[in-house]
Amino acid sequence: MTSTTEPSTGDVSPPTPRARLHYVDHLRVVLTILVVLHHAAVTYGNIPVWFYTEPAQDPSGVLLDVFVIVNQTFFMGMFFLIAGYFVPGAFDRKGRRGFVRERLVRLGVPLLLFLILLRPIAMAPAYSEILQAEPDLPLWLLYLLSVDPGPLWFVEVLLVMSLVYSLVRRLRDRRSAVTVPETVPATGAPSERGPLRWFVPVLVFAVGLGLVTFLWRWAFPAPYWPVVGLPSPGYLPQYVSLFVVGILAYRGDWARRLPGRAGPVGLVMALVALTAMAVGMAGPLDEAALTPGSWQALVQILVESFFTLGVILALLVSFRRFVNRSGRLWRFLSDNAFAVYVLHAVVLVGLGLALSGWEAAAVTKFAALSALAVPLCWASAALIRTIPGVRRVL
Repeated sequence: MTSTTEPSTGDVSPPTPRARLHYVDHLRVVLTILVVLHHAAVTYGNIPVWFYTEPAQDPSGVLLDVFVIVNQTFFMGMFFLIAGYFVPGAFDRKGRRGFVRERLVRLGVPLLLFLILLRPIAMAPAYSEILQAEPDLPLWLLYLLSVDPGPLWFVEVLLVMSLVYSLVRRLRDRRSAVTVPETVPATGAPSERGPLRWFVPVLVFAVGLGLVTFLWRWAFPAPYWPVVGLPSPGYLPQYVSLFVVGILAYRGDWARRLPGRAGPVGLVMALVALTAMAVGMAGPLDEAALTPGSWQALVQILVESFFTLGVILALLVSFRRFVNRSGRLWRFLSDNAFAVYVLHAVVLVGLGLALSGWEAAAVTKFAALSALAVPLCWASAALIRTIPGVRRVL
């Protein structure tokens, strides 16, 4: 999309394009697959927060619940981290008006399409059950009473964050006509500074994030926000802070400067925290940790924060080292990943209904649904993106 750019007062020359980070594209693909697996696990587990569910009738459903809980601690936060990383460069290239227009098209339009077209399809099984119990209830009223963005809450929140970023940039540029400090590359060119000092900042950030999250969940303990449709509002401090970290990472060229040893350290941090989480979930502190404001909740949240950051460090460094080349398959997966995110709910519900007559253990049905859903989601996304004009929004 072309647009007339409005360079900020700190821009002294056109932004210099950076080399494409192929491993970040690959990370987005893997995170998108995790989204599909996450909702496939919810379909057959014991956490009824999906359009179509078959509550587990055997103990294997607990394994799916554990996967959902552990996955929830990091995968959406990492999505926001990656999204934040690409925001400053997009703003520099397009200017404020172009950036806002592009975000409204690329995020706002898919959100509306999901609300108007895809969500009613995904909700069809639930609507059918409700209307059988309440046959006089108008379908339009049922839709309005149950409306929320579903999995596109991520797109909704990202759109809000992007618009807030645009507002902050506008206010900053109005207050000062001075260029951005030399320590922050305004042109987007790679920094020539040395390795990043990361260890102590990561520890401080983990503790700070844990404390803020603890206070947030104490003040706002609701597990779900209706209308706006946030299924995990307790993680909002993580989402916002990692989005901001992504912005800072772009300006500071942290993607290149992060030392390779951060990966193994992050892995050890994640494994230690995961062990502590497992002990907590299996021990007597589990129930007390669910009480907002309790010291057990504080311990759990701090451990969770260290696990989140450890996984993120390990994945970033590992993908940068081992999966930083592009190929035809990776390009196909990356190009269609966002469309998969938008469409996967309908695919999962359709396949869930198709498998509904099959009697099997919860984990077995999860494996079958996942094996079918992942390739079908990408095939559907690729097919739909061949429609003229769709690629502009998907």
